[in-house]
Amino acid sequence: MITTTRLDLLPLTPEHAPEMAGVLADRALHTFIGGAPLSPEALQTRYERLAAGSPDPAQRWLNWVISLREEACLAGTVQATITGLTAEIAWVVGTPWQGRGIAREAAQGLVTWLRTQPVDAVIAHVHPDHHASAAVAAAAGLSRTDEVDDGEIRWRLLL
Repeated sequence: MITTTRLDLLPLTPEHAPEMAGVLADRALHTFIGGAPLSPEALQTRYERLAAGSPDPAQRWLNWVISLREEACLAGTVQATITGLTAEIAWVVGTPWQGRGIAREAAQGLVTWLRTQPVDAVIAHVHPDHHASAAVAAAAGLSRTDEVDDGEIRWRLLL
């Protein structure tokens, strides 16, 4: 578990799927990442795969749900995929909880935790029109690069 001022980042388990299906149900969350909301059953299957870990021993999948301590509810997810010494991170916060600094705080907590791991770079990929996500990346200490990967701008932090 990773803790911040208001949040607990709890290791993701399949048991989180029913609540998270509601958190992630808004189609607007998929504007920049594509896809569509998953049913609780489909999300549980996905979470089972994620919790089992990467089939590639050279890669670690680390996934957390964002729990709001005061409200005793889940509000989103953060993740890190570590390959070698590089961690690629991502975050998503449900629509009802956006605009409250939750993604920023969760991403900062994740990057702080990654500093304690054998990692020397943190990468995030942000759609060029997703200004809120760019602000989260910057707040977590990442800097925008000129690199574009699959239409997304790469942000990087060297540790």
